[in-house]
Amino acid sequence: MAPDKNRATAAAILPLVGGAQNVTSIAHCMTRLRLGLADRSLVQDEALKALPAVMGVVEDDTYQIVLGPGTVARVTPEFEAMVTEGRSAEPKDAPEHTLTAEELAAQGAAIKEARKAKNATPFKLFLRRIANIFVPLIPALIGCGIIAGINGLLINLEWLPSITPALAAIASGFMALIAVFVGFNTAKEFGGTPILGGAVAAIIVYAGVANIEAFGQKLSPGQGGVLGALGAAVLATYVEKWCRKWVPEALDVLVTPTLTVLISGLVTIFGLMFLAGEVSTGIGTAANWLLDNTGAFAGLVLGGLFLPLVMLGLHQALIPIHTTLIEQQGFTVLLPILAMAGAGQVGCAIAVYKRLKHNTSIRTTIKSALPAGFLGVGEPLIYGVSLPLGRPFVTACVGGAAGGAFIGFFSMIGDKVGSTAIGPSGWALFPLLDGNKGLGLTIAIYGGGLLVGYLVGFFATYFFGFSKEMLVELNVAPEETEAAGSTPTPVPTAGTDEPAKAPAAV
Repeated sequence: MAPDKNRATAAAILPLVGGAQNVTSIAHCMTRLRLGLADRSLVQDEALKALPAVMGVVEDDTYQIVLGPGTVARVTPEFEAMVTEGRSAEPKDAPEHTLTAEELAAQGAAIKEARKAKNATPFKLFLRRIANIFVPLIPALIGCGIIAGINGLLINLEWLPSITPALAAIASGFMALIAVFVGFNTAKEFGGTPILGGAVAAIIVYAGVANIEAFGQKLSPGQGGVLGALGAAVLATYVEKWCRKWVPEALDVLVTPTLTVLISGLVTIFGLMFLAGEVSTGIGTAANWLLDNTGAFAGLVLGGLFLPLVMLGLHQALIPIHTTLIEQQGFTVLLPILAMAGAGQVGCAIAVYKRLKHNTSIRTTIKSALPAGFLGVGEPLIYGVSLPLGRPFVTACVGGAAGGAFIGFFSMIGDKVGSTAIGPSGWALFPLLDGNKGLGLTIAIYGGGLLVGYLVGFFATYFFGFSKEMLVELNVAPEETEAAGSTPTPVPTAGTDEPAKAPAAV
């Protein structure tokens, strides 16, 4: 997308979310522009969904506009610049409708409370904080993971032997110091000084800790990994806040950083490194045991439940687990299994396309979202197709379960499939694949899992995804519906009492 097109997309979005004054915060993840809004009622949902660059919208603790990977990273800076310009400019026109300060406050409070009651549980807020720590690391994980894959291929083929050591250094440098970046982000997220969090976390990867004993054992550089770094930085943040509260201002610049690093460092060396190391080892052992002994069943459960976990926001709890496995073993064996949920979603969408031959609106949505679905970007298909329809969302999960069981079965017989980074899924995961039996077999198993997910998701949806009533209501052309002077009754989403938004409007 060209720069002017990115700016045009940002310019189109801004008035539809209530203008610059209505935007309280701006952030983005791999695929979504995440906005904090002062007044949710000013957002024009349907107009936003109709924009060519917008794949869908999601309302959680923030208002999330799905733009897709790559695009969101380019549109966000343009959007931020426009919001800054809009806030500094004098309002030129009166708004179409005016609200008193009391009315605006009441509306905002009501929306905020409703959102809090639904989404802002302490556990979910904790998971979002964890995600905020690890998500910024994903681009580096992807880049280094792909370079590691290329290097492995060159080594196996015995090509460019003078270059492969350099590629190994480039691919491994970030992972060797990932604890420092985790510590930096953790302190930033929990309200401390980021560099102090990084400094304490750096102790974990310092080679000199090999000369120190804790709990009767010699420590190892990197022991505790990202979990130890996270705990060390959280501790440093609380120590720093305590110091700010009690240390006189005249001494603060000298005493606070010193005490923060000293106290947190000692606790990290003589406690956290050992404890976090045991937890990290336990995670690796548990993941390997699970797939070695219950591979097919574990894959079925993980692949089948991943889409609901995403809907509930609980998938964020897996991020530090993936990172720990990559740090320990070089790849995470869980991500390829979880990626099968996207395969089931793709198969489901193709079945919906075939079943609803007369609903040109839904078919258009599927055609535009399917390429992104093959590349592992599932939000447009989830929020635009399967979830509003209800039953197809369940059959998509069945497809994901079948694909997960396929990969889990091979893991159980000793052929592990892993990913050297987190973030990508679907076809985009192929360059990041790694395993214990050679790249060719690893690719074949993962590709077979995708095929199983596609096929089972398709047939489960085609034969069980629609009731007769749903087909009568949905398998009609929008023109026929308008001529009849009515719209199809939205089908209740599974597990709710309220009808979902009609997919035709997406």
